[in-house]
Amino acid sequence: MPSYSTILFKPVSKSVKHGGLELLDEWDAGSSDWVWLNISGEADEFEKNLLGERFNVSHLAIQDAHRERHPPKIEFFDDQIFIILRDLLGEDENLQRGVSQLAMFLGTNFLVTRHLAVVPAIEPVYEAIQSEPAKLKGGPAHVVYLISRRIVDNYTPVVLELEERLADLEDLVFEQPGDDVIELITRYNRSLKRLRRHLVYQHDVMEQLCRPTVPLPIKLNAHEFNDVFENMERLASLCQLNQELAVDLLNTHFSLVSHRLNQVMRVLTITTVIFLPLALLAGIYGMNFQFIPELSWHYGYFGVLGTMVGIVVVLIAIFKRREWL
Repeated sequence: MPSYSTILFKPVSKSVKHGGLELLDEWDAGSSDWVWLNISGEADEFEKNLLGERFNVSHLAIQDAHRERHPPKIEFFDDQIFIILRDLLGEDENLQRGVSQLAMFLGTNFLVTRHLAVVPAIEPVYEAIQSEPAKLKGGPAHVVYLISRRIVDNYTPVVLELEERLADLEDLVFEQPGDDVIELITRYNRSLKRLRRHLVYQHDVMEQLCRPTVPLPIKLNAHEFNDVFENMERLASLCQLNQELAVDLLNTHFSLVSHRLNQVMRVLTITTVIFLPLALLAGIYGMNFQFIPELSWHYGYFGVLGTMVGIVVVLIAIFKRREWL
């Protein structure tokens, strides 16, 4: 069952009331009064009827708002704007951050926010309005800006923190390369990819509010939403740059590992080349034939050892001259 909290603002008397659904009975939709209704929790038929009948919300928009997962979007109706945004939640053990979906129905004299789970941006804005009611003078569109601004502010430290972590990983790639480093870089790359996807979607939403291609049904302060748009654009670009850095770090790591492997293989190959003729000599003189002329030679043993030493010295000299050692 959903829970309802309402703020009713009357510009004429400059009064602000906080309560529940009972404040909707005091709200005169034909006057300058406006209302902010915040709905959280599982949806029910009463809520659907309330949104459709009291606020004239399209049933298709209600369906989108009640979906558990829906990409950020914006849709214009005759007398209102429907917006879906995503706010960030905490980080899990896999360095991934969840998101909480927020649907907003913005009209000339009302704002309805609807979310299934907790949206971190809502509570600070609600508290700011309680402590400073003058913020309501900007109307419901200004509250949408405050919420949107809070959402982008929640993304900012996360993106900057990932940038710092990647800088630390850049040192680890050269100092302590290993599977753990690859796993961390891959996780950060995946986190940046998800963050960028969320930001790009919402960046497009804000662009349609501050730089509309069609007339808006609601009067907005384009400068406010341009501020959110530019911040989201900057964060999306930063995510892309850091994502490219993560890919470069992976490629650098693989190149270093490949180079070290080549070094090891070169040493093993040189060792094999040196011992191959020695093994050939040992194999020849280790055969059990009755007649091998050198076996009766008094200095045969020392001659073979000397030949082996000479082969080793010559091969090492050749490798050093070609800078293989």
